Parts: sequence; structure tokens; C-alpha cells
Amino acid sequence: MKIGILSDSHRETELHKEAIEYLLEQKVDYLLHAGDIMLEEHLKMLEESNLPYACVYGNNDTVLIPLYGKYNIFKEPHYLKIEDLKIKMMHLPYFMSADADIVISGHTHIFESSLSNGTLFINPGEVCAREKPLTECAIVNVENGKFEVEHYFRELNQENWIKRKVELI
Repeated sequence: MKIGILSDSHRETELHKEAIEYLLEQKVDYLLHAGDIMLEEHLKMLEESNLPYACVYGNNDTVLIPLYGKYNIFKEPHYLKIEDLKIKMMHLPYFMSADADIVISGHTHIFESSLSNGTLFINPGEVCAREKPLTECAIVNVENGKFEVEHYFRELNQENWIKRKVELI
């Protein structure tokens, strides 16, 4: 199973679209967005991917609150099940307890991934390329109960995405 993870798209619609398209090319089975989506157009893109998806509200998503129920967007922390996995999603990294198999956060715009007592903690970095000239996303591969993390990034002046396999210690 492959889970595509994004966060912090902000108002960068083209980068948001490119990240989703790239994750679809990588044949992900699910899309998860850890907040600061900011535009209904971005939610529509996730829905139009025709994959199961879920999002959480970020601190910049108050304009999206009235869309609750129209899209799969939830307040944080949001718990969901994907197959046998319990996943906790949030934007602000305030609920970082290991009470799920995967704990996803955003907000910092910095990619991070670690494994602690069997729980994977991951922040996919930023789609928007606001803090650095990179657009980022991540994929979590889950096979036989084990996690593999791939960090994808692309410089804004480049067409090709770079894949970095993350060593989980």
C-alpha cells in the first residue's frame, strides 16, 4: 500500500496540482493532506484524483470551515483507518503522542520522518515552496507491517522530481 502525503499548499495552485499529479504517477493508493490547503480549488483537485483522501484544517484554513461535509476535511487531530493502519493527522504538531501507527503533521514546512516504538511520525514538508525554493511531498509504503518513507522534492526551476529514500532508525 502506498500513501501519498502533502502539506502546506497555501495559495500555490500550480504546485499543488503538480504534487498531486506526481503522486498519482507514483501509483499511490491514498492521498492525505496535513493542512493549510487554503483554497476550495485544492480540495476539488484531491477529490478529482478519484483516490480515497482526507485532509485536516490548518491554521490558515478558516475560509474552508463552511465546506465541512462537502469534502473529506476534518478538524485536528483527525483519526482514520486505512486497511489495518490507525492514522492520526494534524496540521499543528501539538498532538504528537504515539497513539496511532502513523502520525502525520504539517505547519513547519520542514520534512521530518522518524520511527519510535513502531509509530511512524512524518511531516512531508511544504508543497508551496515558501520557506525554501523546493516543492515537497512524501510517500509511505506499507508492506508486511513495515514502513518505507520516500521524500520527493523538486527545485522550482527544475522539471524533475528527486526521490530520497529515508532511513528509518
